[in-house]
Amino acid sequence: QVHLVESGGRLVQTGGSLRLSCEGSGRTFGSYPMAWFRQAQGKEREFVAYINRIGGWSYVADSVQGRFASSRDNTKDLVYLQMNSLKTEDTANYYCAREKSPVNTAQAMAEMKQYDYWGQGTQVTVSS
Repeated sequence: QVHLVESGGRLVQTGGSLRLSCEGSGRTFGSYPMAWFRQAQGKEREFVAYINRIGGWSYVADSVQGRFASSRDNTKDLVYLQMNSLKTEDTANYYCAREKSPVNTAQAMAEMKQYDYWGQGTQVTVSS
């Protein structure tokens, strides 16, 4: 069984920074690409960032381009989401997810159906 646990979410002011962590269980953690999604209250869950298995390549949504970045440390079974220049519209519950099998298009990376394990989420609230 795979468990993903996010942490690091909290209340922060506009323009501030946060780093979210996602800790995974299982000895095959480094074998899977990972992604971050977020869901604001009353809205659908949306893609935020994707990182490949070894962390050598990542991709972020246009809405967070230049502000967010994902990284990972497979020796510690951790994936990170560094968030800078936070805006009120970044307020959401942030989830990490494990990809079922590699995909090779940005469109596919952003689809929730490509992911089979999800964490419980961590709340990020950005105040003005």
